[in-house]
Amino acid sequence: MRLRSHRARPATDLRPVYGEDPTVNALEAEVAALFGHEAALFAPSGTMANQIALQLLVPPGEELLCDADAHVVTYEIGAAAAYGGISSRTWPTVGADIDPEVVARMIRPDGFFAVPTRAIAVEQTHNRGGGGVIPLDTLRELRGVADDAGVALHCDGARIWHAHVADGVSLTEYGGLFDTLSVCLSKGLGAPVGSLVVGSAEKIARARTIRKRMGGGMRQAGILAAAGRYALAHHVDRLAEDHARAARLAEAVAPFGVLATTVRTNLVPLDLTKHALDARALAAAARQEGVLISVLGPRTARLVTHLGLDDEGLDRALRALPRILAAA
Repeated sequence: MRLRSHRARPATDLRPVYGEDPTVNALEAEVAALFGHEAALFAPSGTMANQIALQLLVPPGEELLCDADAHVVTYEIGAAAAYGGISSRTWPTVGADIDPEVVARMIRPDGFFAVPTRAIAVEQTHNRGGGGVIPLDTLRELRGVADDAGVALHCDGARIWHAHVADGVSLTEYGGLFDTLSVCLSKGLGAPVGSLVVGSAEKIARARTIRKRMGGGMRQAGILAAAGRYALAHHVDRLAEDHARAARLAEAVAPFGVLATTVRTNLVPLDLTKHALDARALAAAARQEGVLISVLGPRTARLVTHLGLDDEGLDRALRALPRILAAA
């Protein structure tokens, strides 16, 4: 029996794990260049991309610092500990309003049998912080804190495109501040699936092994990468439309005392602590009006504007939500 080399595989069975798929390769090269890094790696999800990056930066049994509401410790079901053996410690929840001096004081050096800090992670934009944008000066200060302590800095950049559009900071400038980033194609950009880990060539070479170990070595991924490239070409600048629609939603609900914070991007957080409706009741009433909202907690909800929401859908929400809130 003659064995067929994987190099002779037909175009329908090109495998990114071997670096064979030209569309995946092109996507990875494009995203790396956008952020001014040497390389990038396509992954099925933002959670996997984050967890790959954290394993690149923090050895098992050592420490990651992040905020208490960070996605990596809130919505990734303990993956840093379960897969990477990483110990996490958090600063109090402040969303995008980070004080670098507080972070600096938390860093533990080697020695004295304490768990040494190896990396700091921040989230841009901040999910549970209502889509808040960490100011560029704050990020520069955090880079200085990391450099002074000899630790790495990671960006969970699932919504970094929103920060780029909102504040006008270039993606290259953001990229230059971080050792690794994870960036998502399937949230604001509207691709069907996919995120990327961005970093040095050496780190991304190691990341390929971690991705395979975690089950992320996909076949026939070129069609997904093609969708991601389309999203990058056509859906970044249009995020400004989502921001404008979110601002209109915030203006509509503000008179009812439920707006949790100033709206900067596409997330409108609702705090129902002092309202007659709780989050589930509000969501149920809104669903009856054809409006879907996210329930984040008993008294916490969220409105999200996105590629799938047009002006007709926005107008429906603008009519329904004030009526529901006023009637309670």
